Amino acid sequence: MKRMTKTKALPELFIVAVVLTFASCGANMRTPSNLQSKVDSLQNELKKLTDERAVTALRLSKFDSLDFDYYNNQKWDKLALSHADNIKCYYPDGSTTTGLYPQHIDQLKPIFLFAPDTKCKTHAARFGSGEWTCVIEEVEGTFSRPIPIGNGKTIAPTGKHFKFSLATVGHWGPDAKMNEEYLFWDNQSFMKQIGLTK
Repeated sequence: MKRMTKTKALPELFIVAVVLTFASCGANMRTPSNLQSKVDSLQNELKKLTDERAVTALRLSKFDSLDFDYYNNQKWDKLALSHADNIKCYYPDGSTTTGLYPQHIDQLKPIFLFAPDTKCKTHAARFGSGEWTCVIEEVEGTFSRPIPIGNGKTIAPTGKHFKFSLATVGHWGPDAKMNEEYLFWDNQSFMKQIGLTK
């Protein structure tokens, strides 16, 4: 009897390995309910992830409209499309407002009195997860008109241009509107840029 060389045995070992692999798969295939439940579980997880991404994309799209159209053009009545009536807003100085009209709107309007060219130019970052979104806006304008400070007094315009980043973290409720909004910006840097502090 001829002795098989190692090189001739390799193809036969490969065939045996393939047969054993398929036999192993076949054994697993005999329990289709177990395999099917794993497939179903993965499909459910994929659907959840896909649905969550779609909801986040819709919320971020609302944010684009909020900044680039409604805020830039001072369409304050349109904010109700993305803000709940009883929205709670947190500001960098530690103050809060509850309610869209007039509380939150009254916090947004004053910048346009002394810098009517104020615009949200870009969204440097925009993302979300679950019930939360985060958008970093780039806001620009020019201190071109007097700032009213009460009792008929004003601060004269310096004509200086400003640009700052503003981060908005939003919590979205079941009505597809933000019910909490956390706003962050560097107010000291803003005041320096418009020439009101050193």
